[in-house]
Amino acid sequence: MTFAKFRPAGYANDDQLAAACRQGDLRAFEQLYQVHGPRLKSVALQMLGNRHDAEDAVQETFLKAYRGVKGFQGQSNLGTWICRILINTCYDTLRSRGPQAPAEEAEPAAKSPAMPLRLALQAALRKLNPNYRIVFQLFEVEGYRHAEIASILQVPEGTSKSWLFEAKRELKRMLAEAR
Repeated sequence: MTFAKFRPAGYANDDQLAAACRQGDLRAFEQLYQVHGPRLKSVALQMLGNRHDAEDAVQETFLKAYRGVKGFQGQSNLGTWICRILINTCYDTLRSRGPQAPAEEAEPAAKSPAMPLRLALQAALRKLNPNYRIVFQLFEVEGYRHAEIASILQVPEGTSKSWLFEAKRELKRMLAEAR
């Protein structure tokens, strides 16, 4: 998914948006939030398991981005950079919970005919290795390419592909067992 697909009226591309953010343009930060906020909240919700922590993580991510945007050099696109900040923020939240404070159950989706399958998939996703789960989320749900995921997670692109393969294999196995 590219920036242009989600861009509200304003800056033509990530480079212009990043430059405006570095200049302290609050309109640019607002657009940054409009463009990337929903996607980041989805990733945070998958990682942290509850809406409150996800919203806190996204808010903290944008504060960190605001403070650190002058150091953004453009080696990756702006969305990749801010997603990396979010991933680190979520890891910090998970570490601060400690082993005695597990995440709350993810909020169930609205009732639908596919609810049993959706619940089984959510349960299977929670059981996945965290690396597999985040790559699955970023690739299959959020639409990032493997090169972007590799940059976000700071792993080789081949590792991203391997983790996605393993995630799908494990999910297929767990869902077959659930039937």
